[in-house]
Amino acid sequence: MSFTIAIDGPAAAGKGTISKAVAAHFGFAHLDTGLLYRAVGAKTLDGTDAIAAAQALVAEDLEADNLRSPEVAQAASRVAVIAEVRAALEDFQRAFARRAGGAVLDGRDIGTVICPNAEAKLFVTASAEVRAERRFKELVDKGLETRFETVLADVKERDARDRDRAEAPMVAAKDATVIDTSALSIDDAIAAAVSAIEAARG
Repeated sequence: MSFTIAIDGPAAAGKGTISKAVAAHFGFAHLDTGLLYRAVGAKTLDGTDAIAAAQALVAEDLEADNLRSPEVAQAASRVAVIAEVRAALEDFQRAFARRAGGAVLDGRDIGTVICPNAEAKLFVTASAEVRAERRFKELVDKGLETRFETVLADVKERDARDRDRAEAPMVAAKDATVIDTSALSIDDAIAAAVSAIEAARG
């Protein structure tokens, strides 16, 4: 039996952490959909055609060691504008979502575009200031020099781009449970997500 959990939201709201915890709690498979474009981009760096790479993508490709590199990030942004790539990756996501045993997908448009019929939908958000502070601390912990104001501006710019784009804008699905993590601990946010999903499961 399949059961799909769609988790959307802006960067640094905590949706990735919540998604992994929810998947572990219910014993479901988890897909970070942002990795799909990185995996395709990585293959193009080896000379593979982007459309062919997207159409042949398998789950194991998402475990490559180099997916977080700057070169792959740039390649991902280049392939993301190719309509045939987006179509192929939508097919991949939908197939993953209906796999036996249940699936959790997190991204920007899962509950609205990829899986509008998902059995459970969450929209995980937080204020831009809180999300920027989280991202700022991450960068500092990695030894990278930056300013909070710069990170906050980046967060707001990305929010605007995701929210205002013509194709698949980032919005909460009408039937999604909104979880604002601004004042929640990770444990409390996960508990809220699990509670909402258990309610959806009946």
